[in-house]
Amino acid sequence: MARTKEFDPDAALQSALELFWRRGYEATSMADLVAHLGIGRASLYATFGSKHALYLSALERYGQTQNPLLTEELSRPGPVLPAVRALVLRFAAEATAEATRQRGCLVTNTAVELAAHDTAAARRVEQSWDHLETLLHSALVRAQAQGELTADRTPLPLARTLLVLLQGLRVVGKASTDPARVHDAAEQALALLG
Repeated sequence: MARTKEFDPDAALQSALELFWRRGYEATSMADLVAHLGIGRASLYATFGSKHALYLSALERYGQTQNPLLTEELSRPGPVLPAVRALVLRFAAEATAEATRQRGCLVTNTAVELAAHDTAAARRVEQSWDHLETLLHSALVRAQAQGELTADRTPLPLARTLLVLLQGLRVVGKASTDPARVHDAAEQALALLG
């Protein structure tokens, strides 16, 4: 007779996500996960496979929680550019606020820590960036159709510029003690919107 799990895998995944987000992949050992989740090592392996598989699942969960918020922000009916501006300013605020600055964004953290040598992690980062780029591109196409964005602005390169800037805000905000760097860059990005 198979034993039933003595823990909630969904809650364990969320708890692992929070630990990886706070500490990073390399700095989180299996012993850390066992202690933090309160689950035996064998149960952790049986449920999630390896530490790497658990990390990728946590990264996927992170996307499932963040992507709907981005979609909602950039897909509301009505004027579009205020939503794009608000998104840029929110990223800048999160990148410099003490409560969120050190933790950063799990996708950005993964890009910096793992993407250069971990193809599975790099693939998940690219999927996340593709999603955000598509949302920005769609929003800017709508803005142009509604007359908010001038005809001389090309939506796809502008969306890519904003994507790179948003990711850069997160990296610089995490590493710099000067919030003006982030806020000045955000203001310059907003100027691109006209």
